[in-house]
Amino acid sequence: MELKLINDQGKPTASVSASDTAFGREYNEALVHQVMTAYFANARQGTRSQKARGEINKTNRKPWKQKGTGRARAGTAASPLWRGGGRIFPNLPDENFAHKLNRKMYRAGMSSILSQLAREDRLMVIETFTLDGPRTKLLAAKLKSMGLDDVLIITDSLDDNLRLSSRNLPNVNIVTAADADPVTLMRHEKVLITKGAVSRIEKVLA
Repeated sequence: MELKLINDQGKPTASVSASDTAFGREYNEALVHQVMTAYFANARQGTRSQKARGEINKTNRKPWKQKGTGRARAGTAASPLWRGGGRIFPNLPDENFAHKLNRKMYRAGMSSILSQLAREDRLMVIETFTLDGPRTKLLAAKLKSMGLDDVLIITDSLDDNLRLSSRNLPNVNIVTAADADPVTLMRHEKVLITKGAVSRIEKVLA
């Protein structure tokens, strides 16, 4: 698989040979959907909580007598049928939303996403990507000169200059090759990868 290599002005200069296993796989929509679903599910904390009828802080006194009022019988104000009562099947704080996903499936899904980005000309490679200082203005100017606006930058190593400079740019995200995930890959319009990160990704997805 040949990936487009660009310079600091965003112009293509050559091509980079990449592994077909990582960047030349056919797009598997069902697998990508399963990977995305598992990623979102495993990110859920499961800390939501609701109270059952026994946990509601209300009196245990019978609201009215059983017969003679013309109203439906009622035994407690904590009934799930009443406003402010407990839930019949409450959400518990220890609920587990995790989806099991095999490592082989996750790697295949990541390869499928990267391969589709390369086919759609949304993935580009650059030799290195560095900044002289932690200045947001420097990073914004560099990306503008390269014609990039909504971009994910994947590097082999992340220094403080890149990390601090990208925090205030809403459409720019910089991660290392080890921290790249399927959601971030598909969220941005363009993906810029350094040559060192390409080698790391190939080792992980091989």
